[in-house]
Amino acid sequence: MSAQGLAKLAALLADETRAGFCLALLDGRAWTATELGNAAGVARSTASEHLSKLVEGGLLTEERQGRHRYVRLADHGTAELIELMMTRFSPAPTKTLKAATTNKAMAAARTCYDHLAGTLGVGIADAMRDRRLLDTNLSLTKEGAAWFGDLAVDLRSGSRPVARACLDWTERRPHLAGAAGAALCATLTTRRWVVRVGTSRAVRLTDAGGDALFGLLGVRLAPQ
Repeated sequence: MSAQGLAKLAALLADETRAGFCLALLDGRAWTATELGNAAGVARSTASEHLSKLVEGGLLTEERQGRHRYVRLADHGTAELIELMMTRFSPAPTKTLKAATTNKAMAAARTCYDHLAGTLGVGIADAMRDRRLLDTNLSLTKEGAAWFGDLAVDLRSGSRPVARACLDWTERRPHLAGAAGAALCATLTTRRWVVRVGTSRAVRLTDAGGDALFGLLGVRLAPQ
């Protein structure tokens, strides 16, 4: 990337509203301009203007269904870039009980685009590494591939890495990303071992999920 390109990218994220939209979209879902505007406390017209800039800049993609326009992060690489940038800053002090509760839930367990992050995500990665399902760089081992096979999880990755480390911005240690991280998150969600908390990116490990992971990994990851 040229200096000009880097400056354009920085300018896109220099606006607090646009940065907030990107953070909201780390949940991996597609949002409308109205939904993002309501979340950020700005008018729909203002949200649409900011979203057009993010789409033009390549950080977001858009889909249209009838009269509705949906946007999402351009790809998993964009999500990991934003998550990595978050590790450069200390969390701002919370001013309300609601904000403190949300931050606590996000730190405990959340989605990072399409994989698990927070204390839960890092804990799972640590347990998989201890059982030699992942190597020290969080690459998948033969034992790990067999483990995913026993879970009936498809690890076809397309152009993305099968497994890679993603630095967690709250734990400051890596959690599992790549096709394996995405497939594991999808499996835990489908089986309701992990459930979403409200409308944020925060998720919660259920009692059934804690029991299942204990059986699969031999460690007790307590439900949050």
